[in-house]
Amino acid sequence: MSPFTLHDLQCFDAVVRTGGFQAAAAALHRSHPAVFAAVAKLERQLGLQLLDRSGYRVRPTDAGRSLHRRAQPLLRELEGLRTHAAQLALGEESELRVVIGDLCPRPATLALLGSFFAACQVTRLDLHYEAVTGPQERLLDEEADLILHRVDKSDPRIEWVDLCKVTFVPVAAPGFLGFAPGRTILPAQLRDYTQCVIRDTARHTGADGYFLIEGAHQCTVPDQQMKKEIILQGMAWGHLPRFLIERELADGQLLALTGRHLPGRTEELVAARRRDRPHGPVANRLWEFLQAQAATAFPAAGPARPAKTPRA
Repeated sequence: MSPFTLHDLQCFDAVVRTGGFQAAAAALHRSHPAVFAAVAKLERQLGLQLLDRSGYRVRPTDAGRSLHRRAQPLLRELEGLRTHAAQLALGEESELRVVIGDLCPRPATLALLGSFFAACQVTRLDLHYEAVTGPQERLLDEEADLILHRVDKSDPRIEWVDLCKVTFVPVAAPGFLGFAPGRTILPAQLRDYTQCVIRDTARHTGADGYFLIEGAHQCTVPDQQMKKEIILQGMAWGHLPRFLIERELADGQLLALTGRHLPGRTEELVAARRRDRPHGPVANRLWEFLQAQAATAFPAAGPARPAKTPRA
């Protein structure tokens, strides 16, 4: 088999993504004949028909789909290399893509990022919010330079800075349950009550079922603040981060359902980035800034004063 070039693969990828040679040529800023010739050359070198040209839109054959799928990591790496070279040439990145997750105490998180980027004259903060497994998926899909959320610390592709621990407490509004909640409450006793859960923003990663009661009716919300309001209004019960409900637990607007069989959960909030990818100078300065500020920037998000938990 004769060797083929990255240029050939890029042209083939563009045709598959856009559905035609003319659209691919426009996307690549090349001529139609040049793109057509590159794909024909790739097919000839591989001895495969990669495209079905019989319809109005060009479509990949089975072999074409397989090759296109296998080529994606290589093409992403090439794009990353080009971006990194451009960043080095400029001296500083033009933007950094940061994703904050639903675990984050927002005031502290935004204050930290705001103080750093206020001193950046060239680099723009491209900030996004994702929930549940969405942040890590964006990081692994190379759609984020940095995330602030939980991660799988056993993944060798990821490095992290510990920021704080976030304790989740199962709570309900007074009177929501048809029985007196106590420390011996069983998950099965909650099956007849609506459970409020955060909508996972991941697009293809298998969703993790955090705190879910099997068989219970669920209502889904986009973030923790909306979840808190629904629970306060007596419309559902659910787990909420303690830092978000300290006052409501203290004054009895919310009752903790924590007990032997419903213990809650503690998550580790981290700043994370890819270990296996190069980072520009501003990204590295942000990483060092987070390492230096981690101990003091975040509130005590873990266990604090005892919540009001009625006993059976």
